[in-house]
Amino acid sequence: MARIRPFRALRYDVPDLAAVVAPPYDVISEEDRADYLARSPYNVVHLTLPDSEEQAARDLAAWQEEGVLVREPEPSYWWLSQDYVGPDGVARQREGFVASLHAEPYENRVILPHERTHAGPKEGRLRLLRATRTQLEPLFFLWDGTIEVDGLGEPDLEVDGDKLWRLDPEFGAALTEELADAQLLIADGHHRYETALAFGESPWVLAVIVPTDQEGLTIFPTHRIARSVNGVAPVTPIDPPGDELPGVVLYRDGRYELVEGEGLDPEIVDALKPEGVTYTPQRREAVAAVDRGEAEAAFLLRPTRIEDVWEVAERGDVMPQKSTFFYPKLTSGLLFHPLD
Repeated sequence: MARIRPFRALRYDVPDLAAVVAPPYDVISEEDRADYLARSPYNVVHLTLPDSEEQAARDLAAWQEEGVLVREPEPSYWWLSQDYVGPDGVARQREGFVASLHAEPYENRVILPHERTHAGPKEGRLRLLRATRTQLEPLFFLWDGTIEVDGLGEPDLEVDGDKLWRLDPEFGAALTEELADAQLLIADGHHRYETALAFGESPWVLAVIVPTDQEGLTIFPTHRIARSVNGVAPVTPIDPPGDELPGVVLYRDGRYELVEGEGLDPEIVDALKPEGVTYTPQRREAVAAVDRGEAEAAFLLRPTRIEDVWEVAERGDVMPQKSTFFYPKLTSGLLFHPLD
């Protein structure tokens, strides 16, 4: 049983919301971090990628005292709409709702993971959660269901392609009942979810729950750039592929080769154990890195289908890191979820 409830959100009350929001912490480079910190002394990156966890807690408290952050008077669910243009150049809209979600241990089979995690990121996120006692960034979940919301009117919050509306209590009650028997899949945020479990104290997380029955929900591939292919022997040569790849394609020495193997594309590459791997959603960038001599090869992958992700998760397995690229990322700084 997925337990969700409305929550009293903490949110910015500033004239320029665009100056204080940012992408999730784990996709921000050092150069990006410096840029976001310089945009505003109140940018969310001061909290999500702070100089220290203690400084983040001090900033969070000070911003509330100054009125930069305000607490909603009543608990609410929120509706989120994201207009975006994907890496394929196509404009789409993705919708979902924002709720407080109880973090259940994986063995309860209520919340399902689909990717492996690593200890390092979780340790840092746990220190930050303990210091701030606030869920600073939303986690992205999939729900195999359908919801229609009509007559929303003007959004309560809007920045770039993101729009947020408070949902009325009657709709919220129906939402709680609708999700009572649901099973949810973590699309993005595995490390932060496991951090919430480690935190304990009946953990609740800031969740964006996205129904899967919509055209705007897409997965794009994440291609692998490998410093070394670890002795992978020559495989079947092919002509330069078009937009639709015939399988996993290895690019090296100016040639394209078709890689055979069992499983989904990320699993096939993972089994070959390439070394020094970096990731990109752009095929041209992967090929160009090899042509520039920065890597021995690039593995070009097809997008993982949503139904394949569900199948892996439902049988209790996990996929290699960066197996899915749900685009766009959720924006940090729209809403915060205090735990007290």
